[in-house]
Amino acid sequence: MSDSQENLWYKDAIFYEVPVRSFYDSNGDGIGDFPGLTQKLDYIKSLGIDCIWLLPFYDSPLKDDGYDIRDYYSILPEYGTLKDFDNFMIEAHRLGIRVIADLVLNHVSDQIKWFQEARKDRTNSKRDWFVWSDTPDKYEGVRIIFIDTERSNWTLDPQTGQYYWHRFFSHQPDLNYDNPEVRDEMKKVIRFWLDRGLDGFRCDAVPYLFEREGTSCENLPETHEYFREIRKMIDEEYPGRILLAEANQWPEDAKKYFGNEDEFQMNFNFPLMPRIFIALAKEDAFPVENIISKTLPVPEKCSWGLFLRNHDELTLEMVSDEERDIMYSEYAKVPKMRLNLGIRRRLAPLVDNDRYALEFLNALIMSLPGSPILYYGDEINMGDNIYLGDRNGVRTPMQWSYDRNAGFSRSDPEQLYAPVIINSNYHYEVNNVESMSRLPSSFLNWLRKLIITRKRSAQVFGRGTIEFIHSDQKEILAFIRAYENQVILCVYNLSRKPSYVTMDLRKYSGWHVREMISLTRFPDIGELPYFFTLQRNSFFWMSLEKPDAT
Repeated sequence: MSDSQENLWYKDAIFYEVPVRSFYDSNGDGIGDFPGLTQKLDYIKSLGIDCIWLLPFYDSPLKDDGYDIRDYYSILPEYGTLKDFDNFMIEAHRLGIRVIADLVLNHVSDQIKWFQEARKDRTNSKRDWFVWSDTPDKYEGVRIIFIDTERSNWTLDPQTGQYYWHRFFSHQPDLNYDNPEVRDEMKKVIRFWLDRGLDGFRCDAVPYLFEREGTSCENLPETHEYFREIRKMIDEEYPGRILLAEANQWPEDAKKYFGNEDEFQMNFNFPLMPRIFIALAKEDAFPVENIISKTLPVPEKCSWGLFLRNHDELTLEMVSDEERDIMYSEYAKVPKMRLNLGIRRRLAPLVDNDRYALEFLNALIMSLPGSPILYYGDEINMGDNIYLGDRNGVRTPMQWSYDRNAGFSRSDPEQLYAPVIINSNYHYEVNNVESMSRLPSSFLNWLRKLIITRKRSAQVFGRGTIEFIHSDQKEILAFIRAYENQVILCVYNLSRKPSYVTMDLRKYSGWHVREMISLTRFPDIGELPYFFTLQRNSFFWMSLEKPDAT
């Protein structure tokens, strides 16, 4: 593989999102740590994962699960030391697993020494590292993101009598990116961690770095310019490392973060994610087909990150009011399941632990254009706890076995950072890695098989074109993925009932058809319409092979 092809590794990769705190506790204090995560790398490798995405592990007061950073250059003591981090990186790379980490650029903890200096007095040298105003009237009309907890994007600092700007929690002041010292400092942070071996960053809250009066203070040209600076620096000094954008925006704005292949290599496909669930609820392929047409094409060396769930709420900011109502009525019938404009639930509870739906959803994100990103524990259908505060209900300890504390920790149960799941439908004694690994028919082993299947055709799924095949059955989603000499037909039944479809595949007349997971041979394609029957919420991946192919 050429150097240029090697640097496109992310287009073919499968990612796995891991909070260090939640994965495995090595020292019995009830909190996951880097030595524990290192011990479990063999498991991550066994899933077929190519790259780990680490949630924030920096020193923090943990008022926002680590997204409130107190020191960018150190690790939260409960998670270990810099040496523990270095050992983790060495072992991950030895196993052929890359690692990217969260980089929180937009805001910091109000406990960081920069802000503590800035609020001493108005003439302090760090004052201009933050955004201040004598009144809370600047930037009127800018949306409030955490509508359940914040009433304004401004908070009064009683020490200096001025208001400071924050797009998220009031304990997270935004940095002032109009200050070149701030821009340079964050480049130093990036270099510090790339020098320690990281393969890139998932950049948090990227649309909000700059503020301008009379705008939404989102997606401003200055923000794009700064990320071009960062990308140029990384390409020159750390070739092969990547940037993944968290930009929860409408398609036309989200796509701009790819730039001309000079900003982010990857971007979460936020527009697609809720519409997958809407399509499932409506039993209608249109929401997926429509949004894919709006999110493609992307530059050749760029890729969408495809996900179903993550550590945050299932966000419904960028959908219509009608679509949001559908999502609430189908997936969050109890108000406690909702947060801000979203749903705080894990994947399995969202679909009532329906095995058909879970297989369907995972297969779909494995086959659409982009790179799949799995959330820890979803491979064993972990449940959630909606009675824990904020988004903590989807951040409970990983369930390793039916032993005490789900095998996560040797501590007393009361000592755990969060309780394990004991709901009878998702109890850790049943939903755990050890039990599911022993059972050939378990969801975990099914997902491993699906990932193996995808890896055999990683480039066609990660880099190939997509062509939708329309039919009279609105519940059928069908498309052709093609790359170089490989052609794959994917057919999905969104209905809760069995269905059928006939498709015009005459341009592949004479081609052989092989189901990709079982390698079962199907009838060859002829001049007549090709006919499929599908059970509820089921799918086929079909390899189409030319007649002269071996």
